Amino acid sequence: MEPIVNATRDKILAVALRLFADRGYAGTSVQDIVSGAKVTKPALYYYFPSKADLYQALLDRAHDERFRLMQAAVARGKDLPDKLEELLNAHFEFLQSHRELLGLVYATAFAARGEMPKEIRYLDKCQRNFGLVRDLIREGRRTGQLTRGFDVEHLARAIFGMMNIHVQAELVQPGQKPTRKTARQIVKLFLGGATVQN
Repeated sequence: MEPIVNATRDKILAVALRLFADRGYAGTSVQDIVSGAKVTKPALYYYFPSKADLYQALLDRAHDERFRLMQAAVARGKDLPDKLEELLNAHFEFLQSHRELLGLVYATAFAARGEMPKEIRYLDKCQRNFGLVRDLIREGRRTGQLTRGFDVEHLARAIFGMMNIHVQAELVQPGQKPTRKTARQIVKLFLGGATVQN
């Protein structure tokens, strides 16, 4: 069943995303959002009980869409290197098409204590997305594609960390867009290392 499209709700989300990405959570008022979306406060509150709920909806959209794309990417891969490359590339493509949305995710993750409302939740979905990578690494070890010399958690953090470093670098200093080639190089480094083999 197709979700019901709600133009007013979508307009509120689009304006809020632009404002939050430009001004931050504290620098964006509800009045800024309703003025930009050309809706009334009651209309906004009909869809989102508070500014925090609106911000949460954007975070959830970012995490859920990334998770869906990462799952689909893993399903396309035929072996561990291919699955990792597909997963990384899906994340990099998401960055190109949803830069502001991903910027919100990283801004929330690195916000100073007290900068975000206490009711904002993001760790559970971050952990879920990381768990997808960890499960992939665990399966690679189980099938003998990865050595048992390293802890699954450490290996998963290494590949997930490399993915995030490239995304953060592009968000902070645009110009070095991570691509499929970047994904392939990360996987090659991750699985083979950078030392000369004798």
